[in-house]
Amino acid sequence: MDRSRSDFPVGASAPSKFASSFLKRHGLRATRQRRGLAKLLFQKGDRHVTAETLALEAQAANTRASLATVYNVLNLFTEVGLVRCLAIEGDRMIFDTNTTDHSHYFFEDTKEVRDVGSGDVNLAERIEAPAGYEISRVDFVVTLRPKAAEASVAKACDAAAAPSASARDKTENIHATASGLESNR
Repeated sequence: MDRSRSDFPVGASAPSKFASSFLKRHGLRATRQRRGLAKLLFQKGDRHVTAETLALEAQAANTRASLATVYNVLNLFTEVGLVRCLAIEGDRMIFDTNTTDHSHYFFEDTKEVRDVGSGDVNLAERIEAPAGYEISRVDFVVTLRPKAAEASVAKACDAAAAPSASARDKTENIHATASGLESNR
């Protein structure tokens, strides 16, 4: 069975009937929650979402689905190949509606995930699978941070390590006062 979801219409108003037939074509029962979540997830084209983001979108669209239901539906969609699940920063799960082989950029400062351009190196061609195995897919995430953040972090560390002029002055005054008290004894 073709697991592509490219036949889902991109646009603002995919009808529920279409969502039902779409789910059935992929071997899934078309429950109210699955229909609603499929519409929200796929009608906007290729994108990256968390379960929490999709749950908020569902709430805004008056689609009744608990966070647990959203996770269950996303895991089911992953199982049948409608989305890919990316583990980012350890336990953070991002669901990608683009199921073709591609890599990702993860921006630490904004927590945003973007697709790497299609002209970049295909890593699957450079990796040799162990004997008796073949590569089914390669998940590659490049984690990025702004260069300015490195500089500001280094400055903050330097500032924290070095006492300020006023702190040095206070320390010198304390030592001078203590010396004066000792000489008066």
